[in-house]
Amino acid sequence: MPTSNTETKKDAGVLYLGIDLGTSRTSVSASNGVRETVSSYVGYPKDVVARKLLQKDVLFGDEALEKRLSLDSYRPLAHGVIKSGVDSEKNLKAAADLIGEIIRRARPRKDELVYAVIGAPAQAQIHSKKAIHDAARQHVDSVMICSEPFSVAYGLDMLDDTLVIDIGAGTTDLCRMHGTMPEDADQLTNTFAGDHVDETLSKLIREKHPEAQFTVQMIKQIKEKHSNVADSMLPVVVNLPVKGKPTPFDITNEVRTACRSIVPPMVDAIAELIGTFDPEFQDRLKNRVLLGGGGSMIKGLDVELERQMHEKLGGGKVLKVEEPIYGGSNGALKIAHDMPAEYWEKLR
Repeated sequence: MPTSNTETKKDAGVLYLGIDLGTSRTSVSASNGVRETVSSYVGYPKDVVARKLLQKDVLFGDEALEKRLSLDSYRPLAHGVIKSGVDSEKNLKAAADLIGEIIRRARPRKDELVYAVIGAPAQAQIHSKKAIHDAARQHVDSVMICSEPFSVAYGLDMLDDTLVIDIGAGTTDLCRMHGTMPEDADQLTNTFAGDHVDETLSKLIREKHPEAQFTVQMIKQIKEKHSNVADSMLPVVVNLPVKGKPTPFDITNEVRTACRSIVPPMVDAIAELIGTFDPEFQDRLKNRVLLGGGGSMIKGLDVELERQMHEKLGGGKVLKVEEPIYGGSNGALKIAHDMPAEYWEKLR
């Protein structure tokens, strides 16, 4: 289809970005075709020796994790929003630097305006959204914040009779779509997500194998490689050090139990959103549950979710997003494209 003169004028000199700002991973989809993702870790050299060794003022993602012993490290997003508390200023700086890095990876030209839509947890408080907005404004010309599950649905044109579940590291966000912009009553957020799986798996391994030594990062890597909720799954045997000696441990049941721990809270949230919806349309919503986010890659999760929905709700059908890593950022980019030029001008 040929591009209209209005669209050409609207898009001229503007780079549109859709950003999924996550607790564990941050992704960007850009109107120039670039798609990038980076682990949401930021590190600053601890001292002059570290600075001399690293030859950098700030490190991001996997590089920051690899060099973390030389760094003051930050994972600035807790439950999908910028951490507050004792280190709030440092976390705000780390978040701003992370946003700057993901924008740099989108390769904007110097002569382009940068307009960004950033996904945040469904029920992020106003002050949390403001912190994200303030961090982003250091690097873009105009920015708006939207709910992560809404951006996933928007990107797939599933805007009616759909219940979206976006499973991240810090939060699981649910949003019911019914042909209009979702309101607060249409959205729920809980913290039974990827980090909860890591914590549960760590606890189960410690209980069964107290002699095993491991870090949170090691547990996360095990989960990402072996996550599964099926009754029948391949054995999970991993080597963990015991007093310096690599030792094999069978943790199949622990992995399954930890991954399943997020399902009952998810079903409870689904039941709440369906139970408070128009009775005439409840079955439609129940039979179009869309599973997205990094957590949707847990093997068998859609089947297990359907099984527990049948037990609690008498039925249900679950679909999985094809691109869980970029589902949120793709949708946010589409929102950015569809916003009228005058809307962006007001935000500048």
